[in-house]
Amino acid sequence: MSDADEQMEVVEDQNIEDAVLENASDGENEEGTENKDKAQVYLPGRKLSEDEELVCDESAYIMLHQAHTGAPCLSFDIIADPLGEDREVFPLTSYLVAGTQAARTHVNNVIVMKMSNLTRTSKENDEESDEELSDDEDVGDEKSPVLSCVMIKHPGCVNRLRVTTFGTSQFVASWSEMGRVHIYNINEQLAAIDDSKARKTYQQNKVGDGIKPDYTFSGHQKEGFAIDWCPTTRGMLATGDCRRDIHIWRPNDNGSWNVDQRPLVGHTDSVEDIQWSPNEANVLASCSVDKSIRIWDCRAAPSKACMLTVEKAHESDVNVISWNRNEPLIASGGDDGVLQIWDLRQFQSKTPVATFKHHTDHITTVEWHPKESTILASGGDDDQIALWDLSVEKDDVDDANDDPSLKDLPPQLLFIHQGQKEIKELHWHPQLKGVILSTAHSGFNIFRTISV
Repeated sequence: MSDADEQMEVVEDQNIEDAVLENASDGENEEGTENKDKAQVYLPGRKLSEDEELVCDESAYIMLHQAHTGAPCLSFDIIADPLGEDREVFPLTSYLVAGTQAARTHVNNVIVMKMSNLTRTSKENDEESDEELSDDEDVGDEKSPVLSCVMIKHPGCVNRLRVTTFGTSQFVASWSEMGRVHIYNINEQLAAIDDSKARKTYQQNKVGDGIKPDYTFSGHQKEGFAIDWCPTTRGMLATGDCRRDIHIWRPNDNGSWNVDQRPLVGHTDSVEDIQWSPNEANVLASCSVDKSIRIWDCRAAPSKACMLTVEKAHESDVNVISWNRNEPLIASGGDDGVLQIWDLRQFQSKTPVATFKHHTDHITTVEWHPKESTILASGGDDDQIALWDLSVEKDDVDDANDDPSLKDLPPQLLFIHQGQKEIKELHWHPQLKGVILSTAHSGFNIFRTISV
């Protein structure tokens, strides 16, 4: 991507294929009124007739925007900002960092981004007077949302990255396809995207081409994808590779890191994902191609650190896990398309407390809502993001109003979002109420549904 491409509009996606199907060939009847069949819910995997097309039910979204960054970004993370918690007054602003996976003949980058002027895309259900609208929320504002960005040249494709606040700095850790893990301080880049003059200078001088990592670890024997910063001990990091090894990083006082060269012993195949406990220091979970999920206490010697194991958590590779911030629950998704919910209080039983087989292809991303302990989202290679509420039971569903085609769906399934191709990662924004960001081969979506 050239410097000229570094500031782009985030445009509304009017063609997102949501869960509504309309017939395309219906016209008007003799009385001049539309003679359309009632819109039907579209379920992934169903084949469309020649006279049918998918259209977005815009009324199902409070906000829906998309963005493109040239080369696909198959991993990203949300940067904490000082703008406040539980924000829902439009327009909204979000900061994030992403890593590209460009063709081998192209340069790859870590991209620090600011999405601003994210406007509401649906009208209020209730008729509000002008006096009732916030001065900050202008629903008639026609200005397009804007994506401003600056880049750091990255050695090789970015397999996955994660961001943390450590001291007075924001640090990004990136897994490179070249088998190394890099850590970058992105304070300079965050300052640049907040100042148009500084951003222009940064781009014109190609500052990002000359930035070197603050620290690089080359001790992994293969490339990897698993990486996570510890939320309870700032600056502590865990990385897992495609060989089977997990290494624990601990920060030094001088701004570097000590990486334990002895990997944690347990997995027998590629480590696909790592999640630190949200409230227990030194405890983390991992999942693997060996089909297992393991819980570790990294205070113990690496050969004895594995505390709990479910050897066959899925029928095939376990791709992703997410640790609930409010309850002792872990969600996992695998190549088998199954979403499993594990209660750590019953982990030794080796049996999930809930199993959902809705996805029709590999699950590649799963994440619990940061504040609602029963809500989570999952996505994958079937090009859909599913929103779930585990508190819903069958008796809570009004069967009389159900579409017959929905009778076999789990009652906990709240919403299906579509339109992206090969979804790789999603995150709930911890400061924007109900907002999800997702990335795929076809670009980014940022949206909030009426369901959450």
